Amino acid sequence: MTALPDDRLARVDHYENFPVASWLCPPRLRPPIAAIYWFARTADDIADEGDAPAAQRLADLQAYRADLAACCAGQPDSGRWPNVFGPLRRNITAFQLPEQLLADLLDAFRQDVEMTRDGAVHPDRAALLAYCSRSANPVGRLLLHLYGVQDAKALAQSDAICTALQLINFWQDLSVDLPRGRYYLPQADASRHGVDPRAPGQTPHRAAATLLVGELSAWTRKLMLEGAPLVHRVPGRAGWELRLVVQGGLRVLDRMAAQGFDTLRKRPKVGARDLPLLLWRSTRM
Repeated sequence: MTALPDDRLARVDHYENFPVASWLCPPRLRPPIAAIYWFARTADDIADEGDAPAAQRLADLQAYRADLAACCAGQPDSGRWPNVFGPLRRNITAFQLPEQLLADLLDAFRQDVEMTRDGAVHPDRAALLAYCSRSANPVGRLLLHLYGVQDAKALAQSDAICTALQLINFWQDLSVDLPRGRYYLPQADASRHGVDPRAPGQTPHRAAATLLVGELSAWTRKLMLEGAPLVHRVPGRAGWELRLVVQGGLRVLDRMAAQGFDTLRKRPKVGARDLPLLLWRSTRM
């Protein structure tokens, strides 16, 4: 598999737990939400798809960052990613999207490349939260910007939800990430359980690894519940979409618990069969 051409990156298919710019979103906000999504999705693909060496990925992310700066300044970009920066440019102008939040996402993708290259592990939960503050939280803050919700409490709740969603993906995807050299189990927690965060499935520590994932999942559920009251602050249909996002994340944690937190063996998913339950739980919020 070779490195993907620039403009094909935006068309790579990905499994997504949660909807993006769905029918629940107000029509006028679908274009900026889609533009933000494809900006982030394409950058993630630059960092992770194909077999390009780390040096090339970092150079491409730097070029992508330069195009973002040009786009925000109203200047011509390189033209390498027209399907990304064309729509993004229009929506930055129309909705005054903050450049720093978009740039934070790129900084997180750069860190992904560097840590994978070096085989590095996040030392503790604080380091993992710092990473999530750039890899996940900016998306929630951008969405709140679009809805005109900017108070400190709402931003903190959004950060809790977005961080929880990111962490859920980490614990859910262990069977996928570990073989690719992506290590998200924090060293301090892993060491306390006698587990190698780079190879948690090694015997005789498999049982300890499931206990570790269970403990991290409980921490993640607490974060999600801390942020959940935000659903009452987001107006209209978007508030209902956020309810489904929150309940979708919690349902993944339920699926993990049902299989004994052994996500090293099997990746839990939420599917169509879960929708009635998600709707019921969303209504009860």
